[in-house]
Parts: sequence; structure tokens; C-alpha cells
Amino acid sequence: MAIQVEVAAPGADRLGECPLWDEREAMLWWVDSRWPAVKRLDPASGAVMMLVLPEVVGSIAFRERGGLIAATKSGIHFLDAAGGALARAANPEARLPENRFNDGRCDRAGRFWVGTMSDVKRDPVGSLYRVDTDFTCIKLRNGIIIPNSLAFSPEGRTMYFADTNRHTIWSWDYHLASGAATNERVFADTGSGRPDGSCVDAEGCLWNAEYGAWRLVRYTPRGKVDRVVALPVANPTCCCFGGEDLDTLYVTTATQRLTPEELAQQPLAGSLLALRPGVKGLAESRFAG
Repeated sequence: MAIQVEVAAPGADRLGECPLWDEREAMLWWVDSRWPAVKRLDPASGAVMMLVLPEVVGSIAFRERGGLIAATKSGIHFLDAAGGALARAANPEARLPENRFNDGRCDRAGRFWVGTMSDVKRDPVGSLYRVDTDFTCIKLRNGIIIPNSLAFSPEGRTMYFADTNRHTIWSWDYHLASGAATNERVFADTGSGRPDGSCVDAEGCLWNAEYGAWRLVRYTPRGKVDRVVALPVANPTCCCFGGEDLDTLYVTTATQRLTPEELAQQPLAGSLLALRPGVKGLAESRFAG
């Protein structure tokens, strides 16, 4: 039986990314990286609030003490969720002005992991960082083209990450007490699929949005394809579970580089989509700094 896909918030995001469900306020947050803006949906009313930012934003995360952090063109910032003002807290790539921050997510202990990439060329000049609660930035690896798919298993002992242009999702053993990631291995070779953003459900399966492939793919903890969900848009970008029971899967999408003909064939491109896959998710981890 096909899963029904609905529109949670109609729009024309150039590059929707990083959906996060705030279970405290029952709101769905996400970014349009290329507007650039941070958005918030109230599912009860359908109202969307938008904070326009001064530079490209790759990802956001909730703070345990309230508010947000944002990974942007120029570093990691505190973000004023009321007015949109940014206050920079760290920038480990200050000497790489062509790079920007992209996908990011908090581990189960409240650290923020985030990757960087060139915003000019598709060269392997990006890196993957762990941002500790004092905003110390520790590099795990480099040689990255487009960092995506950061996610953690329910108990926090496995970390996932993808380089979209390498068509590969990796996993690591994750040491929650220290924040160390060890024993890197290939989790999934996506073939022609381009792995974008991911989330993990309560059963420990990884849901990945395949950019350019019109679909979501659910992987078991062993990296086997468990389910494929067809979507009405070519470029899904990321997903997260939300709703009162964490049983709604929200999906961000993109319109960038689509021709007028392609846009006409995909009237939902750029909208925030929602579906009920029959499994539940997990509450989003929050930055503890």
C-alpha cells in the first residue's frame, strides 16, 4: 500500500534543509539554505514564521537552555529565535573563505556535529567537526565534497554520515562519554542515489532523503534497504519525525537548478511535505552549551 504524501507547508524553498521538531513547543523548524532563512511551522494553524539571515545557513540545532545555534557561511552562531540576529561562537575554517557549513546534528550528549564544504567548486576540501559544549571544534576527517546525513542511533552508540557526491553513507562506533568516533566503515553504498539528509526512527532504522531520486530510503541498522517511499518531487533533502506522537515524517525539498519545465512537472517542489510511515521517531537532541 502506497504511503500518502501531504503538504505540511506549501512553498518554493530553493534548498530546504534540516527539519527539526520542537516537542516543547509543538513546532517544526527548518532552513532554506539559499534564501537564506530559518522557518518555523505551527502545524495547528498552518502559520509559517520566517527569519531572514544575512548569509547562507546549512543547519540549525536547538539549545537545551532555549533558542538555537546555526551553522552558516561564516561559522557556528547563537541565533536569536525572535529576531534572527547571529552572534558567532566558533569558526574553525576562518582561513578558508570559500567554504561554508552544511549539515549538522547534535549527539545524545548534547555535542553538535557539522560538516563543511566549498561553496564555489565541488572539490574535496570540506571537513567534519565535533563542536563541544564550550565551542571547541575537533576535526574528525577531511577530504569531504558535500557533508550530509549526520544522525545517531537511539542509544547514541552509532554515528552516521554521508558525502553526497561519493554516494556513500558511513557509520562509526560512537563513544558517548568522550565524543570519540572510531571504527569507520561503509554503512551503505547508495549506487546512483545521492544521499542527502537523514534521521533515525525509534526502531533504530535510518531514513535517508535521496537527492535527485524522487524517494526516501529506510535502512536497517545493518545497512540493508528495508523500504523505499516514492515522493512527488525529485529533490528531497532531509527528513525528521514530528507531531504529538512523533509519528509524522516531515520532508524538506528543493527547487534549485530545476528548469521551468521540471518545476511545472513538480508543483510540490520547494514545499515541506509530511507522511505517516507507520513507525515513530525520537525527540531531537539539543546542544548542551
